[in-house]
Amino acid sequence: MANYTDRRGEGSPDQLWVVQHPKVFTQGQAGKAEHVLMPGDIPVVQVDRGGQVTYHGPGQLVIYPLIDLRRLGMGVRELVTHTENAIVDTLKDLALDAYPKPDAPGVYINDDKIASLGFRIRKGKSFHGLSLNVAMDLEPFLRINPCGYNNLKMIQTSDVSEDPRASDVLAMADLLVPKLANELGFSGVNYLPEPTQILSEYADEQ
Repeated sequence: MANYTDRRGEGSPDQLWVVQHPKVFTQGQAGKAEHVLMPGDIPVVQVDRGGQVTYHGPGQLVIYPLIDLRRLGMGVRELVTHTENAIVDTLKDLALDAYPKPDAPGVYINDDKIASLGFRIRKGKSFHGLSLNVAMDLEPFLRINPCGYNNLKMIQTSDVSEDPRASDVLAMADLLVPKLANELGFSGVNYLPEPTQILSEYADEQ
């Protein structure tokens, strides 16, 4: 993400990277050590996004919008709002009543958190992004104060919706990606046939 952001030019296309991660805690730039309670066998990685500590793992949908905000005339607050709106709209397709909170970025259902946000803006361009809990092991969230909040309950779509798509990360990506693209003002999405193509240009730097 950082490589693409640093090397992209004025004509570089905006991209949405759709991924799942192995088990990992990520600590944002504002993260405080006391919010990592007992990580155990899961690594804690310092990252350069905003926010506090969160957990990523298999069964969680992660999308990184690599967007030239300056080119779109968009600010970070608008990016957050558009992202939250896309998630809320996606969850409506599962008959779920979700909402954002103005003082705590992310998306919630009955005060329980189902999606988290954390962006980094550099030279007018965004990276990092969102995570939506779909069908994962939620136990690692008990080892931290998610997003810096004590006793914040994390939930996932598979536990709160009977829609079969709610248990399938790829199905949830198929719902969310077009809505996110539309919120950001794009008329469509071109899918790369192989995910590895995204990284091929930068593989020699790793």
